Amino acid sequence: MLHVEGVTHWSLPVNDLAESERFYRDILGLEYKGRLPTGNMCCFIAGDHTILLAERAQPTVRTREQDGSLHHSFTVRPEVLEEACALFPEKGVPIRQLVYREKGFFLGRELYFQDPSGNELELRDPTWKPGMPTPTHEEIAARVREKAGVA
Repeated sequence: MLHVEGVTHWSLPVNDLAESERFYRDILGLEYKGRLPTGNMCCFIAGDHTILLAERAQPTVRTREQDGSLHHSFTVRPEVLEEACALFPEKGVPIRQLVYREKGFFLGRELYFQDPSGNELELRDPTWKPGMPTPTHEEIAARVREKAGVA
């Protein structure tokens, strides 16, 4: 049996590299490292992980029907998940659902949405525990806007 010591990077397929660079940098706030010499891939840092966006030769929008539960999850602080509930609708990023996971391997609040290429993504707040409040993402967004003084 081999022994893998770690993950070097994960690659996500995207349809439009420039659009995806803006999404992952300007909306998700990942650290942008630049384009690879080939020009059809770029590199981001998320915590201790490296993510490559790889432009597809033929644009394709992935669907939940095709991919089932395939998705990519980012761990965030509670206030970041709450900020996303308000920011995503403003930026035209549809929120698919907010889940309060009480059982399984990854407990916590999970906000599901898609990138511009249809990749299913998740922001996960592991600090949420069973018994804590379970507001909808709309209720969270309203509270964030109210705190910011935005109607």
